[in-house]
Amino acid sequence: MKGTSKSDHAASDNASRTNTPLRQLRKRAAARGGGSNDHQSRSERSSSAPARIRDRRSRHLLVEDHYRVDPDDKTLLPGLPVNDDEDVIRHDFFNLIALVPVVVLNVLNWNWDILLDPHSNMTMRQAWTGEWFPPFYAITIGYFVADLIWVLLVPRCVKSPGVIIQHHVATLLYLIIPYKYPEDGWLMGACLSVEVNTWLLIARRVFNKQGFGPWVINLSCVSIRIKLISIMFYITWFFIRCYIYPLIMKVLFSLLLADLEKTGSIFYTHYMIALPLQSVFCVLNFKWTFDLFMSKFRAMRSGGPTKIEKGL
Repeated sequence: MKGTSKSDHAASDNASRTNTPLRQLRKRAAARGGGSNDHQSRSERSSSAPARIRDRRSRHLLVEDHYRVDPDDKTLLPGLPVNDDEDVIRHDFFNLIALVPVVVLNVLNWNWDILLDPHSNMTMRQAWTGEWFPPFYAITIGYFVADLIWVLLVPRCVKSPGVIIQHHVATLLYLIIPYKYPEDGWLMGACLSVEVNTWLLIARRVFNKQGFGPWVINLSCVSIRIKLISIMFYITWFFIRCYIYPLIMKVLFSLLLADLEKTGSIFYTHYMIALPLQSVFCVLNFKWTFDLFMSKFRAMRSGGPTKIEKGL
């Protein structure tokens, strides 16, 4: 009996020693499970955080529609976005074709001897001839209405349909001014000079899917033509969006002051409508330019010259 009791005690001691680590392992596993639950709850709480905190990395920049951008740090990447969606391709080719008569008719309405004379004291308003204004106005209205309907019916044809719709609605409202006041046709022509840059932007996306950098010289003849499109795109971007548009705003402000001196009331001048609309377009242009520069700056800071020469 004594031997049996000793063995029983030994077995019970061994079992207790064996069970002690098991209990500890179970406790640790339970603690880890609770920690994962806590982590999950924290993740759930973070997903319900305010949009301004959650969307710092996820917010969409307009430059992402025309450049490859790193989703995390918003730096420019080599090449251009490749989109094989037929809706996007059809819409791009529509713009490449439809914008040509808009640009050509706009060019025909200006006196280029005045515009290209660096010593001329004549203004944009005086350089406007308006000889082709009726077809220019009709085709422009037709283009914006058709493109607006297209984007409304097939919003996937562009990456930012909301921005395009708002832009086209504001443009159509702006175009009421030269219709009611033909003497301000120059305002329409000067503003629509930006469509040259729009055409180059789309052409660059359509014909330069390889993402050739604009400043690389040792390229084939086809690539050189693509380079010229990219270089002209940047020249027209800064000249029209960052110089011509603020200059138009300055002219509009002078005309507004002149009308106020004549009428004595802000309700008797249509420039009170033109000036705010022009300021909206100027703000948008500077914002898009800032986004482009910041993406370029981040890429230079993180990627070095080999990354940049393939990007923009």
